[in-house]
Amino acid sequence: MVTGVVLVLTIGIRNPDAPVAPPVQPALAIPEQRPQPGAESPRAGLAAPVDRPQVSDQVELDAWATRVADKTHVPPRVLAAYGRAEMWMQRQKPTCHLSWATLAGIGRVETERGEFDLSAIAANGRVAKPVVGPPLDGSPGVPAVHDTDAGKLDGDKAWDHAIGPMQFLPSTWTKYQERANGDGGAPDPQNIDDAAFTAARYLCSGGDDLGTPAGWWRAILFYNPGVAYGQDVFSAADAYAEASVAP
Repeated sequence: MVTGVVLVLTIGIRNPDAPVAPPVQPALAIPEQRPQPGAESPRAGLAAPVDRPQVSDQVELDAWATRVADKTHVPPRVLAAYGRAEMWMQRQKPTCHLSWATLAGIGRVETERGEFDLSAIAANGRVAKPVVGPPLDGSPGVPAVHDTDAGKLDGDKAWDHAIGPMQFLPSTWTKYQERANGDGGAPDPQNIDDAAFTAARYLCSGGDDLGTPAGWWRAILFYNPGVAYGQDVFSAADAYAEASVAP
């Protein structure tokens, strides 16, 4: 009897010592822009830290990601993956001039089209639930892409599916894949670090200068040949870059 009363009185009372989950920030509003291919390139935004091969730069990268996340509302763990990819490409292919903002733009477009959540990522970079797109089986409005990986990456031995947070075709992933943390493990398309670094390698593989309008558009249309896709990525990348340097 007394126990029942105590339970009734304590239901709904908040424990002041319990940890409080941080509020989820709404997605950054993206003004729509429709530049024609080659007309202009998105801004670069706040540069990621300089890569130091012989010294750990994780503290600097995390501080940068936290700062940019506050402005862009992109999760810090995801930004760290984009920033790391920029850092490594600046060292490996400095003439490419890839900005993390372009990777963030691709990530924004792919998450909206695929309706998956990039905030649900573990500390090791792996998405909580594997991201596998619909079968590319030639249905109305869908290209027909027969299986290229024996279902190893997408679980389908008949048709290919786009995979991971950056939505690679299995054949593209196999060609450009790279492990981002250098631990010798197999590259994982469902890991945001590996996916972002592989996307960076793919974008820079043609020898283009992504700091120029012509180079940026060649690279993005190589990633996905749809002009509307490139315009969506442009809009998101430019908005993220602008927000990252806002006072």
